[in-house]
Amino acid sequence: MSDALISGFAGAGGGIIAQLITYPLQTVNTRQQTDRNSKKMKQTLGSIEQICQVVRQEGWDGLYGGLAPSLIGTAASQGVYYYFYQIFRNRAETDALERKKKGIGDGSVGMFSSLLVAALSGCVNVLLTNPIWVVVTRMQTHTRKDKDNHTKPVTSQDAISAVVEPPPYGTSHTIQEVYGEAGVWGFWNGVFPTLFMVSNPSIQFMLYETLLKKIRKRRASSNKGANDVTALEIFLLGAVAKLGATVITYPLLVIKSRLQAKQDVGGDKRHHYKGTLDAIMKILRYEGFHGFCKGMGTKIVQSVLAAAVLFMVKEELVRGARWLLTGSSATSIR
Repeated sequence: MSDALISGFAGAGGGIIAQLITYPLQTVNTRQQTDRNSKKMKQTLGSIEQICQVVRQEGWDGLYGGLAPSLIGTAASQGVYYYFYQIFRNRAETDALERKKKGIGDGSVGMFSSLLVAALSGCVNVLLTNPIWVVVTRMQTHTRKDKDNHTKPVTSQDAISAVVEPPPYGTSHTIQEVYGEAGVWGFWNGVFPTLFMVSNPSIQFMLYETLLKKIRKRRASSNKGANDVTALEIFLLGAVAKLGATVITYPLLVIKSRLQAKQDVGGDKRHHYKGTLDAIMKILRYEGFHGFCKGMGTKIVQSVLAAAVLFMVKEELVRGARWLLTGSSATSIR
């Protein structure tokens, strides 16, 4: 089995485990991102309070809407990303060695090359898997009316932000609705901001690879072995790298979620986005800069935890696969 396939399968496995652990936070965050309240009506509930409120009003199922397609999307996204990342990375390493033979560089892949490799992998991933995430976003923003709504008034703090019209309950229904609204191209709603979002994993992997390289170089100089990096260190490196990338690119994630969620067609024009530029202008006009930061705290917790788990699990799966195939786990595949 090639390094690229091993890396792809390991990334898919790590992504699924991370998704299962952090999915409730992801659901709440998507609802926060798609909240269309004006800048004068800011969110007052914290993430934990919102999770408890969803459970109270919709049951535990409310936190796991779209879980099945999300797991498929996670496995596909991580598998595709890591597969192409390894292919592009191998090519970059080969080019670096060839330049070293010509007296250029030290034979290692630089920060710019790492950024380019991650960006190319991200673009391929986005183009292939965007339809899955359109379906997932629709299902995550689905809310079921509380059975007691007709007998008990709901205050503004009791309202979990969601799309105006109730989304469908099942995956097949969601697919039919998206197709009915915009045809095949509807499954690529939000693809442009998502393509720009490849800078997120690009920045993440650039930081991760740079920090990992420094640790291995330090270990090599202290005679502890260049690849002697523990699972806990991988966990922390993944968390730090994801934190930096998330803060920088979060506004793009909000725009993507707004475009992929169900639009309020025929209703309030403030809630209907015709495209990326239209979404940016309406968010600025009706919500201010605060609109681009809705749910950022929840996203930081969810994405940092998910990335840390993903890196740790992926690294262990890669080592395990290499040990099964070669009897040696000393060299980590990346």
